Amino acid sequence: MTTSKRPTAGRPRSAAALSREAAADATAAVSTSDALDAPRERGRRQRVQSAETGMVVLKGLARLGGRASLTALALHVQQSPAKVHRYLMSLVEEGLVAQDADSQHYYLGLEAMLLGVAAMRQADPVRAAEPALVRLREAFDVTCFIAVMGNKGPTIVRFEEPGLPVTINVRIGSVMSVLWSAAGRVFLGLLDDPQVLAMAESELSHATPEHRTQLDASDPIGALRASVRAAQGASVRDTNLTGISAIAAPVFNYDGRLVGVITALGATGGFDARMDSPIGEAVRREALAASHALGYRPPLPAGA
Repeated sequence: MTTSKRPTAGRPRSAAALSREAAADATAAVSTSDALDAPRERGRRQRVQSAETGMVVLKGLARLGGRASLTALALHVQQSPAKVHRYLMSLVEEGLVAQDADSQHYYLGLEAMLLGVAAMRQADPVRAAEPALVRLREAFDVTCFIAVMGNKGPTIVRFEEPGLPVTINVRIGSVMSVLWSAAGRVFLGLLDDPQVLAMAESELSHATPEHRTQLDASDPIGALRASVRAAQGASVRDTNLTGISAIAAPVFNYDGRLVGVITALGATGGFDARMDSPIGEAVRREALAASHALGYRPPLPAGA
């Protein structure tokens, strides 16, 4: 007798079989989706990389003073001239860059200038310094503040105190000495302002013999200014407030103008007021961070 197999068409499938089929369908769908998404993802990455390179070229042009030849710009951003030229053409089309017809040099265009103006309108040294003051307070448990130059002298406009503050008689609105406070000395050293010099001369004329011994005998103001410029900061010990030492560093805006001074202070016995101490380096580092937030970039070395 010959046995024939019964047809399977119409036979109910088991749950396991259905599950296997569903899993296979899902895998196929995912594979198809991945195959479709892969080119899109590659395209997205390429666009992001292109945008990043374009920004490198644009920032490089700004870093070179806003005007440069193709060769100089390519050398600065460490890319081939041909590649930089392609990105410059795109930036020219968007109005971010323009080209001088005579020299063939590229320079920042109108749209770039409008962006800069909008950013400058938001530049506020006090707001830029707030995170720096908080970091200094939390890292070193010290009192710190930012001062700006007012019509009566360096004036405290933002103040941060630790959990156990040092008792001092200065607060927001206090005017600091130009000669005897660390903040005042930074303004004196880095601001070429006749009014600031006049304040220093007035304070010097009323200085006690003890205070005068802390300054250069032959050129007290000139030597003090030179020392501040050399250190890009100032420190004092028991000069402005008895028992208090302080370190201060400058905050510059986008065009390199001094717009504020960050100061950290503490009791002389437990406060290392050397400019190269950990707190001294931190104050200068945070002042530079605040300067960067305002658009400041240190000048390039000669020949760079």
